[in-house]
Amino acid sequence: MPDPQQYEDQDSGSYEAYFRDPSLATEAPLAWALQQRLEVVDAVRGLLSGAQAAARLRLWCFMELASQPQGRLLREDVNQLFHVLRPEALEMVLKRLRELGVLVWDPTAQDYHLSPLAQQVHALLAPLTKESAGDDDEMASLLAQVAGAQALGLADASQVRHLHAQLARLHDDFANAIASGSEALLRAAQPRFDRALALVERAGEALTALIRSDFEDPRLEKEARALGQGQARLLSMASQFTRALQQADRQRVTLGSTGVTSSDVRRWLQQHPAPHELLGEALAAGVRPVFVSQHDLVDVAEGEFERDRPDPLRSTGLPPPAAAAAGTMETLRMPQELEDLITKLAAWSTEPRQPDAQQRPVRDAVVGGRFAQAAYRLQLLPLLGDAQARTLQGQTGDLARAPWRAVLTPQVETVADAHVAAVSTGHLHPERDSPP
Repeated sequence: MPDPQQYEDQDSGSYEAYFRDPSLATEAPLAWALQQRLEVVDAVRGLLSGAQAAARLRLWCFMELASQPQGRLLREDVNQLFHVLRPEALEMVLKRLRELGVLVWDPTAQDYHLSPLAQQVHALLAPLTKESAGDDDEMASLLAQVAGAQALGLADASQVRHLHAQLARLHDDFANAIASGSEALLRAAQPRFDRALALVERAGEALTALIRSDFEDPRLEKEARALGQGQARLLSMASQFTRALQQADRQRVTLGSTGVTSSDVRRWLQQHPAPHELLGEALAAGVRPVFVSQHDLVDVAEGEFERDRPDPLRSTGLPPPAAAAAGTMETLRMPQELEDLITKLAAWSTEPRQPDAQQRPVRDAVVGGRFAQAAYRLQLLPLLGDAQARTLQGQTGDLARAPWRAVLTPQVETVADAHVAAVSTGHLHPERDSPP
């Protein structure tokens, strides 16, 4: 297999020579876009080629010239601007800028001015002069470019695609931090996450307008829709990130009554310059275990000794069969007075009746036995003929279905009984007879 560095150093003669099929060199949209900007690529390559020190010098001088608020600069102005440089160093830089076509010397006016190509190169390299905001600096630059382009009506599919890719990378980084469950990773990612959300929310109006616009370019429409999905995924992660931080807070342990938490200990250990020195001479002597909960250990040991265990010598089979002992089953039954009343009414129904003996006085059905028994029988009489009680099962339903009706009056009559002195006046009528 050929050496990659040696293969790269070889002069292939053309960009297409690196491809398996030279016709595929410009089929990719990004490759085609770069093909249209070869002069800008060559200018940037010329500025940054060679040693790092020389490239930095050329880049600084170019950015200083591009930032001057004057359209033309005399040679004296250039010398004054770069008075800190040696004359030969300044001449070397100006010569390279003239060769690249970004700086033009006008022999008639005897002054310098920047070419249109220089304006394009300056726009490309301008983010290098901005103070870095951290790892999410690319996010801020891309958002600013896309939002500004949308405001001017110059939105480009490549810019939107780069922004979508950066949103996807941030989403994956934050998802990995949440999945790890590590408080350290979550705390480290929190500032980046908050800044990313703030940037997306600030540019939300421009992004929303871009996503909802009517596009003539199908590539731009496709990238705008993908950007909207990426923006929604990142915004929806806010609740997940908050829950992960709350879970980490719940897992934090406070050490005793000092107020020091496990997070404080972890942070102190991470910032300690020499963690290995904390061991000291701890390994010089044998480790002696210290039981901090002796009473709990004793209780557990006693419970293990005292609990019942199966005898390994005893047979584990089923016991032999045995005849079941005789027993009785007690069931709930209604009072005997109810059964007696049903029997009496049934007997009355079967007796031959005389025309003048169709009715039965209430005292014949109630009086008998103790006062409580008589009172219970009197309370049962309203059930005779009750439509709802007739649907019941058991003795209560049998009583309600008996062919008798009770008619009581407000008067009472005295009876000759040892336990009951008087009873309500009334009669029991057969069901086929209507009460008087």
